[in-house]
Amino acid sequence: MCATEPKKPARQFDLIAFDWDGTLFDSTAIIVRCIQLAVVDVGGKEPSAQDAAYVIGLGLMQALAHAAPDIAPHRYRELGQRYQYHYTRHQNDICLFDGVVPLLAELKQRQHWLAVATGKSRLGLDEALTLAQLHGMFDSSRTADQTASKPDPCMLHELMQEFDVEPHRVLMVGDTTHDLQMARNAGCASVGVGYGAHDVAAFASFEPRFVAHSVAELHAWLLDNA
Repeated sequence: MCATEPKKPARQFDLIAFDWDGTLFDSTAIIVRCIQLAVVDVGGKEPSAQDAAYVIGLGLMQALAHAAPDIAPHRYRELGQRYQYHYTRHQNDICLFDGVVPLLAELKQRQHWLAVATGKSRLGLDEALTLAQLHGMFDSSRTADQTASKPDPCMLHELMQEFDVEPHRVLMVGDTTHDLQMARNAGCASVGVGYGAHDVAAFASFEPRFVAHSVAELHAWLLDNA
């Protein structure tokens, strides 16, 4: 009798959307420090690392306003400019987490649609994709200045409409509660990653399918379950 190949699991998700910072890109520590420096530059009280990390994934102005409650709204533009100044000085120091490229390549080979749903601006994401040499890897993307910021589900709704995919066929992967709440708001499944900005203890209420503590764990789970 001829040996038969093991049966491959049925594909559960057609579209997999990834957050960028803290999920694919190892940028959390630098973003936290740039937020702290920007707030101090305009005369605010330096936020704690925990408070600065909490706002990662939100749109820039929303994030900075939350991180600097003592700064008057008319100075938010200046605050944003100072953040961009500090981030630009360090953006070339940031790289993808080890294992991200083979993970994405294998998902692509399995014919999943891949997308990015991020709190970055369109310009910021395009620059990051160029730096990471990943422009051809993703089928689409949404940024906070193109649509509503997380946890509003608009990013995922637009991606679902673009690919004509039902919510139950979409998986959101992210490192923050903003990502997981966005997925819940959109009626999609989610996976959390525990190596980014937010404490995994906060993930439970959003009922992610899995919490990966490394890219290797994420890779293995997606191959077996996505």
